Amino acid sequence: MKIDNPSRRDMLKSSAATFSVVAAGGIFAAPQAANAALVTNPKPLQIPTLETGRMLDGVRVFDLDMQAGTMGFFDDLNTKTMGINGTFLGPTLRMSAGDTVRMNVTNNLHENTTLHWHGFTLPAISDGGPHQEIEPGATWSPEFKVVNKASTMWYHSHQLHKTAPQVWAGLAGLIRIDDDESTALDLPSTYGVDDIPVVLMDRWFTESGQMPYEPSMHSRMMGMTGNVPLINGTVWPYFEVTTRLVRLRLLNGSNGSIYTLAFSDGRSFDQIGSDGGLLSAPAPMRALRLAPGERAEIVVDMSDSGSVMLQSVASAGGGGGMMRGGGSPAFDFLELRPGGTLAASPQLPATLVELPTASVQGVSKVRKFELQMSGRGPFAEFRINGESMKMSRINEVVEKGVDEIWEVSNASPMPHPFHIHNTQFRILDRNGQAPAAGEQGLKDTVLVNPEERVRILIRFDHYSDPDTPYMYHCHILEHEDAGMMGQFTVV
Repeated sequence: MKIDNPSRRDMLKSSAATFSVVAAGGIFAAPQAANAALVTNPKPLQIPTLETGRMLDGVRVFDLDMQAGTMGFFDDLNTKTMGINGTFLGPTLRMSAGDTVRMNVTNNLHENTTLHWHGFTLPAISDGGPHQEIEPGATWSPEFKVVNKASTMWYHSHQLHKTAPQVWAGLAGLIRIDDDESTALDLPSTYGVDDIPVVLMDRWFTESGQMPYEPSMHSRMMGMTGNVPLINGTVWPYFEVTTRLVRLRLLNGSNGSIYTLAFSDGRSFDQIGSDGGLLSAPAPMRALRLAPGERAEIVVDMSDSGSVMLQSVASAGGGGGMMRGGGSPAFDFLELRPGGTLAASPQLPATLVELPTASVQGVSKVRKFELQMSGRGPFAEFRINGESMKMSRINEVVEKGVDEIWEVSNASPMPHPFHIHNTQFRILDRNGQAPAAGEQGLKDTVLVNPEERVRILIRFDHYSDPDTPYMYHCHILEHEDAGMMGQFTVV
């Protein structure tokens, strides 16, 4: 498989009056030129600090400061950003299943914000959605038990109508959960050595190196996308490989871009995990489609000692055509550079974890959700089942501990990643067809293509609260902010 892709150097050296990238299924012009002022040399991949918290009376405590700052994405240029315990993005939080954790979140910004624990099963009052707003100067300290399995989760702003600009500025980070079952498998697990956090994003940069959040009419409709790719906040990164196998914990942390990920030489790799944890067995593949909010853990074999580029490969996406959207932009994300002699790695096990069969036998409750968008510009409407998000409206009331089938259909002209709080669900089928191997594990976000119906098996086991709701929404952040979101309580 040969993949042709413009190099990062060629992209950043472009000095034309406009700069074009493939995004959302068509060619669109950037509002600013990417010129020689933005050229930077290849840099080692930044590895976020691994934060394990501090133990206080049996509780693992994390102190998180949300702050404004500047980041040197390019040589001799400082970009205004936001970050958590730093200037852009946040540390990787490491915890174990069974831990009780307390998150001391201090808002040192000049605007209200929230911090949502994406993928976690937890009490509604600790969820960090729009109802748990943190005012400037205040500290919010939710405490909850980690009931999820070993997995890659993340945290990000979820401020009502401002999630998109705040995540764009940098309010996000990864969370790594470990458990005894995953540790016993002897998978690559040394952080920053053979187990690598990979936060995929893209951003628009102006000639002065700034990345203001100034969405056009098109961006509001299709989701904000950028002209420069980032991994962990690094432009043009490389990683020096020292082991035969490398595990990449992939997060699509972008506002609106859907990535089709592959390696430049077409090599195969194994997906070992999805949003909520490990798969039952490694799933070999050569390309992986990842939508905003989704995570995937992959293992790549570097024993041939050749450098290779992790790319986002241009594709037309769900349905093709400009208004169909969902296409993947063409980006070089990360170069893997093997060193001299690579340390041996244990062979991947043939089986990983035991996942219960996703059976609908005896399930009688079915809920239907239709994703809808219409109009253009200031008249655009984003709805679920005909309604836009309203803080005072509870759209659904769900019974704790009861299996349900949720049918999510897409009546709009572009794909939508549908995210549900407080659960890890199982995909039953897409238009009646069984999901691919990489989607047969635990999920909290599912990409629904135009004219597609996805059925999921869902259950809320641990917590109930008749007064405080959770959210379900499109994870294209511009759509979420514009109203493609609803609320449900568990009773």
